[in-house]
Amino acid sequence: MNTTFRTLRSAITGALALSAATFSWALTVPGPVVSPEWVQQNRAELTVLDIRANQKSFTAAPQFEVDKKTGKKFLAEVGGHIPGANWVDPKLMRTDRMVNGLKVQFMLPEKADFEKLARGWGVPAGKPIVISTLGQDGADFNDATRLYWQFKYYGEDNIAIVNGGTTAWLAEGRTFSTEPSGPVAGNWAATAERTELLATSEDVEKASTGQSSQLVDARSSSQFLGLSKRATVAAYGRVAGAKNVSSELLVTESGDAARILPNATYANVFRQSGVDPQAATITYCNTGHLASGAWFVLSEVLGNKKTRLYDGSMHQWALEKRPMVSVNQTP
Repeated sequence: MNTTFRTLRSAITGALALSAATFSWALTVPGPVVSPEWVQQNRAELTVLDIRANQKSFTAAPQFEVDKKTGKKFLAEVGGHIPGANWVDPKLMRTDRMVNGLKVQFMLPEKADFEKLARGWGVPAGKPIVISTLGQDGADFNDATRLYWQFKYYGEDNIAIVNGGTTAWLAEGRTFSTEPSGPVAGNWAATAERTELLATSEDVEKASTGQSSQLVDARSSSQFLGLSKRATVAAYGRVAGAKNVSSELLVTESGDAARILPNATYANVFRQSGVDPQAATITYCNTGHLASGAWFVLSEVLGNKKTRLYDGSMHQWALEKRPMVSVNQTP
């Protein structure tokens, strides 16, 4: 009888432990953007990826100074990261691909290649992913949204971006780490290829005639008008019919960090730029980097699931010698 009782008790204890473990892994992100506070509360159950070009800052201590007038300590130089985060080099998350006989740079990796990258970043299967950056400006925001889009394309839904990144984390007085990324390999696997998130040159050409989607150019107004260009784009100008919503409009850079704007503000930014935030949309830029920010705001924040990203963007468009419009050239 005692043996039976002990066996039963062990079985129940094991079942409860398994249930608790399952529950702990069942955590889901509350939305596409999470606060530093939420990350701290759930840190043990998350995979944190820190994407930044400056690897030295990942292991450097932040610098704080004291305001002589108020006596308050403030963040003078960002350094370190959220404890347990793994560093992601933004230069390695995209690749060259052959498209219709042309070598197009800065593209989404093939499925197997992206899986290999994610596993190298220590991403396990089934655990929520949160993406952090330095959090200082719009460029940091776009690093996060580009990585988010790539995970989303390959089937990951339990993923979010940390609002304000490391800068917000430090400014709020949270514990930081300067330890390098650990060597632990992950086993994350791509579960889909969501082609509905991706636009081709043919899709963009159709949209330029007003037949399907509206076009959002996320570059600076100077590049949009054709007054300047990046070296990665072979010609000046934009796609006919596009509206300009510069990526610098998508975060607030005042205060202690580059943070997400309120939903209503985002909707007004697009409307006042001539873009319906709920209509079918294709976003583009020079290489698909800035465009990911516009895609993220429309698709994930405002819920417009009819939004696609033109991965090759103006780099591919110009390589293919497709028509462009500028202040010195009309359609």
